[in-house]
Amino acid sequence: MPPRWPRKPDRKDPDYRKIDDRMNFAVHVAIAATINSGLWFFHILKNTTWDWLPLFTASWTGIVLVHLIYISAIANYSETPPKST
Repeated sequence: MPPRWPRKPDRKDPDYRKIDDRMNFAVHVAIAATINSGLWFFHILKNTTWDWLPLFTASWTGIVLVHLIYISAIANYSETPPKST
């Protein structure tokens, strides 16, 4: 049974924003893992000369870490988020 949200989903609801951000992070990690592992698989299998691959993987890992820091430490899940100017 898929998880259900007990109320009507609304980005103004802090609990919904928090779970939505965490689900987006999980999708981000899944996409990064799938693409990077696939690239490394073919790199090793075909013995390619992809010199950019370690930098690509390190860059994406850094972006995933920044995303994790944002949702765990920076994002504001209070009742009334401050309005941007």
